[in-house]
Amino acid sequence: QVQLVESGGGSVQPGNSVRLSCEASGGSFSPYVWGWFRQAPGEEREFVASIRRNSGISYLDSVKGRFVISTDNAKNTVYLQMNSLKPEDTAIYYCAAGARRPIISAMSLPRSYDYWGQGTQVTVSS
Repeated sequence: QVQLVESGGGSVQPGNSVRLSCEASGGSFSPYVWGWFRQAPGEEREFVASIRRNSGISYLDSVKGRFVISTDNAKNTVYLQMNSLKPEDTAIYYCAAGARRPIISAMSLPRSYDYWGQGTQVTVSS
């Protein structure tokens, strides 16, 4: 049974940074594509960033230049470094992983992913 376990959320002031981690465990699953999504209160879940093995990174326009997605394949882990945080970044952040090989334009779609983490809260407030 594959599980994605997230860590690193918390409360920070605007302008500060947070790094989220998400590790896949269970079986021999090795994700081809990783993604981060977020959901603010009263809003729908939205795509934040994704990365395909060996190529292809995508970001939500509003986080470009501030967030960086990266992986450590040896640890089956994906990271989301979030810098210059803004109050509008406040949300529950979910990691996702998939074994299939979506085209770049499909990496922002939830259906491209097979497994999801439980979510971690990030609150940006002064």
